[in-house]
Amino acid sequence: MILWFTLVQVGIAVLAGVVAMVAGLLGRRPGDVTVGSLALIELLLIVQIVVALVSPFAGNPPSGSLLEFWTYLVSAALVPVAGAAWALIERSRWSTVIMGVAALAVAVMVWRMHVIWTVQLA
Repeated sequence: MILWFTLVQVGIAVLAGVVAMVAGLLGRRPGDVTVGSLALIELLLIVQIVVALVSPFAGNPPSGSLLEFWTYLVSAALVPVAGAAWALIERSRWSTVIMGVAALAVAVMVWRMHVIWTVQLA
């Protein structure tokens, strides 16, 4: 994984999570900003999938378990989709909070993927 890209992903996911949680706790229903931020997180995760496929061939192999890394990556890619689907089905203030929790969960998962890729020994 690429450190700067990981930091961008984590930063955007944390910002989106905090904004969505605050909006939900203030009584706001899902809107363009909150759903759009989850869409941006999903787009970044799709780019991360491409980076993870190309990196070993470019001389950046993982040092940790590939199975664990890909499990985190696929799971992380499903979380924003599930959060946005929930928000579009329920459309309440609590679904906005759920989208915030989903974004924060993705931030943690992306950081863990970086640790698996760079720090652990196989």
